[in-house]
Amino acid sequence: MAWIETVPPEEATGTLKRIYDDAVRRAGRVYNIIRLQSARPRVLRASVRLYTEIMYSPESGLSRAEREMIATTVSRVNGCFY
Repeated sequence: MAWIETVPPEEATGTLKRIYDDAVRRAGRVYNIIRLQSARPRVLRASVRLYTEIMYSPESGLSRAEREMIATTVSRVNGCFY
């Protein structure tokens, strides 16, 4: 099994700390999917922006519930528990 070094929330500084703080405000904690990208805060920031645009944009023809249902179905088909 692969191992990826991550930065724990209590050790985060700068951009990464801001991203982690936003994650806590949004979801109540820093999920591992965020921590996995912690070694590259700029890449993580771009990833979070993409996710936010895809899942929350009012310009989509889909509701938030429909987008979540699609994401859940795709994760299930791919055997991913996220």
